[in-house]
Amino acid sequence: MDTLISHSFPLLIFLIFSICVSATQFNIPRLGAHRKRFQNEPKAMSPSDQSKDFKTFFYTQTLDHFNYRPDSYATFQQRYVINFKHWGGSNSSAPIFVYLGAEGSLDEDLDVAGFLLDNAPRFKALLVYIEHRYYGKSVPFGSREEAMKNASTLGYFNSAQAIADYADVLLHIKKKYSAERSPSIVVGGSYGGMLAAWFRLKYPHIALGALASSAPILYFHDTAPQVGYYSIVTKDFKETSESCYETVRKSWDEIRKVASRPNGLSMLSKKFRTCKPLKENSELEDFLDSLYTDVAQYDDPPTYPLSIVCGGIDGAPKGIDVLGKIFKGVVAYKGNRSCYDMDEYIRPTETKVGWRWQTCSEMVMPIGHGHKDTMFPPAPFDLNRFTKDCEGTFGVKPKPHWVTTYYGGRDLKLILHRFGSNIIFSNGLRDPYSTGGVLGNISDSVVAISTVNGSHCLDILPESKSDPQWLIMQRKAEIKIIEEWIAKYENDLLEFKEETHA
Repeated sequence: MDTLISHSFPLLIFLIFSICVSATQFNIPRLGAHRKRFQNEPKAMSPSDQSKDFKTFFYTQTLDHFNYRPDSYATFQQRYVINFKHWGGSNSSAPIFVYLGAEGSLDEDLDVAGFLLDNAPRFKALLVYIEHRYYGKSVPFGSREEAMKNASTLGYFNSAQAIADYADVLLHIKKKYSAERSPSIVVGGSYGGMLAAWFRLKYPHIALGALASSAPILYFHDTAPQVGYYSIVTKDFKETSESCYETVRKSWDEIRKVASRPNGLSMLSKKFRTCKPLKENSELEDFLDSLYTDVAQYDDPPTYPLSIVCGGIDGAPKGIDVLGKIFKGVVAYKGNRSCYDMDEYIRPTETKVGWRWQTCSEMVMPIGHGHKDTMFPPAPFDLNRFTKDCEGTFGVKPKPHWVTTYYGGRDLKLILHRFGSNIIFSNGLRDPYSTGGVLGNISDSVVAISTVNGSHCLDILPESKSDPQWLIMQRKAEIKIIEEWIAKYENDLLEFKEETHA
């Protein structure tokens, strides 16, 4: 038994990796406020590297907020980072901007959550960044291996515990710096955007408002179409280049046709210059599927990676075959490498392993490609197969209805209209996850701000001189709304003081 336990974390990694390789429909396209940086890409310096304005702290966090069993009172160290540079101080009632960490280390967010840093001087805001439990340096049970060991230790790894963590940390910070009356605005992108919206709903006494960027809050059971994500990817390709779209659509049959020939996999390996010989054509198909969804989801200006891929495909020399064109698209985007790693998008990472547990427990998003309605081969979401894969990996069944039960589902818009307030749902309509987002105003204070050409979480990324005008206007609209929230809050405080002294 001890041997099994001591090797259980590597075994878990192996199971996740093997399932990723063999089951396309098990893969829910990654969330995340920014595009994944791959091993061969240089790491940008983060604000924490560049500036001493970012101070790191650790809070002694409770393992289980919702139980009174003795073991629930166990604790772990949760990381948070504060930037005091522009803060007007507690006496000024200057706001606190709180970035809610999501499925990754906080280190990955400090350099991309530009909305906070860009607007701190204007608001004289205190900036707080809180890491999500089980990621980065905020790991229970003493080590990542122990925390990820089995379903018993992973059982405390969920969104409800995470937002309760944020509530604890934020109350601690407000008390520590005498900022109890300072209004707090929570900000998050993608899964973090969902957390921001849910935090405002569950803890309205702690957060004055929430900016939920690219939050697919409706992409759960009975609230979103199964093929919605890949329909938007297809639409993005078609709008970028009709000929590129047609080439991609035709390529899947070509891959399978070549693979069926004698030495076909060897031919495909050579044509696509794979680092290892292909064992199955699905390895190549999964790689291309991930590449296409990645460039569509994160088709950010000024580089527009989707246009780079299509430029490579459409710019291929005359007479080249379909698969040759596809390879030219890969080279255009990835660069001219000696070989291309087919495992690049599925290689186990901290985020990949953690997010796999989250999708296998509560974050069950029914994403798949339907029959003949996208440029991809049919692979509809199959809950039964998904459940078996999750059981095989973690020994637990997913709860596909829990998110909608706990936070609201089919009637979420009506519910938000009746009791929600002060939430901005921002989306770019070229983002495939926007199909699960809130795209219309629900009330005067639960509002949707969408841009036709926007991509995933673009509005909360750092400002740039090359930003298009529509993105500048989107951010201005968000700032104006937040200013109105704070102004109303200050007026309410004054009225409350007058009433109590009357």
